Amino acid sequence: MEVGLMQRQRVQYVKGLLGEGTLDSQYLQLLQLQDESNPTFVSEVATLFFEDTEELLNKLRVALLQPSVDFKKIDDHVHQLKGSSSSIGALRVKNACIDFRSACEQQSPEWCSRCLQQVEQAFYGVKDKLSYLYALEQRILNAGGSIPVDLGS
Repeated sequence: MEVGLMQRQRVQYVKGLLGEGTLDSQYLQLLQLQDESNPTFVSEVATLFFEDTEELLNKLRVALLQPSVDFKKIDDHVHQLKGSSSSIGALRVKNACIDFRSACEQQSPEWCSRCLQQVEQAFYGVKDKLSYLYALEQRILNAGGSIPVDLGS
């Protein structure tokens, strides 16, 4: 596939993720930190986010299965996840974390379990979409193209 076509496809894909509410403007801010000397900066940050989030999700699953649920500990994990999802622009994950924190305040194990499912669904959705995006970006780089920061108008 021609580089210019892949670049246009990438721009439209990112705009689509922004338009559907998967990502927010914070993601665009991250893109501003990427340049020719480090064309994979954002994908590297996202990979760290994926790894950290999977670890936090495991901790949350374990914490919710305990006979005596420690809602403070769960809230601390959710707060951390909310912050990291905000910093990468993962809007749906951040919003699911806001609901999750409310469930922790109410100390409702059932509500917390439902919220965990919502967070997982939002996380795996954004992970799949960003993984596709980064594979496309890698194809662009492998074809000798560049990853423009500007998405145009």
